[in-house]
Amino acid sequence: MARLSRRKFIALTGSAAVVAASRPRTMWASPMGLPIGIQLYTVGKPMGEDPAGTLKQLYAMGYREVESAGMLKVTPKELRKMIDDAGLKCPSAHLQLTGTDLGPAFEEAHAYGAHFAVSSVLREFSPEFMKAAKVVMESGKGEIPTLPPLGLDGFKKTAEKMNEVGRKAKAAGLVYAYHNHNFEFEKMPDGSPGYDILVKETDPELVKFEIDCGWMTVAGYDPVQYMKNYPGRVRMLHIKDFKRMDHPTTDLTGAGRPQGADLGKGFVDYAPIFAAGKTAGIEHIFDEQEQPFQVSQIESAKANIGFLEKFS
Repeated sequence: MARLSRRKFIALTGSAAVVAASRPRTMWASPMGLPIGIQLYTVGKPMGEDPAGTLKQLYAMGYREVESAGMLKVTPKELRKMIDDAGLKCPSAHLQLTGTDLGPAFEEAHAYGAHFAVSSVLREFSPEFMKAAKVVMESGKGEIPTLPPLGLDGFKKTAEKMNEVGRKAKAAGLVYAYHNHNFEFEKMPDGSPGYDILVKETDPELVKFEIDCGWMTVAGYDPVQYMKNYPGRVRMLHIKDFKRMDHPTTDLTGAGRPQGADLGKGFVDYAPIFAAGKTAGIEHIFDEQEQPFQVSQIESAKANIGFLEKFS
C-alpha cells in the first residue's frame, strides 16, 4: 500500500531571499495556507547557544510556529517565555513517552501551550545495541549500529503502546501523534510495511500521525497516498529533504542512513504533497532538517523558508 514504484528525483532550486522582518504576517506566502513552523532540532546548535535570540531570528525569517525538541537546558516555562517574547507559538511538543509515568512529559507540553504530544521511535532496544550506541555518542567516532528489525510482533506491541499513550494524552487534555522515521517501513511477512500496522491497529480517536515526508519518501512510500487512504489520521507534516539516493532504505542508523539536505536541494517532490495536504485536514507543518548541514543551521533555516514561500 502507498509504495512508490519509482520516484522522479526532482532537485528544485532552493533559497529565495529572506524578506524583511517588518512585513505583515498576512503577507507571508505559505503552503496550504498554514503558518510555517520549524522543528527546533533543526537549529539545535544556535538554540543551545542563544535560545532567545535564535527564536527571534526565526520569527524575523517568517516562521510563526515552532515544535519543541526537548534538548535544551532551560526549563519548559523559561522556553515558553522566550517563545512568547519572540511572537511565536508552540502547538506541538516532541516528548519522551516510553515510560509508564507520562505526567511530567504532559506537563511539559502544557507549559509550552501545545495541543499535540508527539513521540517517535517508540520502541525498546537491546542492551547490546544501547551499549554500542553509547560508545559512539560519547566518543564522537564511528557509526551507531543499524537498528535491529522490529518484526511483526514488535509492530503490534508498538501499536498497543500507542493506544495506551493516546488514552493517557486524552485524559491530560492533549492529542497524541506519532512521528515516523524510515524504519517503520520494514517489510512484514505479507509484504506490507510495519507502518500500516501502526495506522490500522490504533484507535483513530486516540492516535493521530505526524508524517515526516522526507523519511517516508526515502523508505519508498508516498505521503500523498497515506493522507488519501487514512483521512483525518494525519494532522501534521514534517517538511524534510534528503540527498539523491539510488534505492529506498529503512536504515535509520549505520552506513545506510540517508543524508539530509536543504529543502529543494534533494529529491522529495513537495508540490503534490502540499496539494494533497490542503484537503487532508493538516493543521501544522514544520520544517526539519537532518545532518550533514552544508552551511550553518541558521542559514539552512533561511534557505528552507525561502523554498516554502514559493508554495502559496
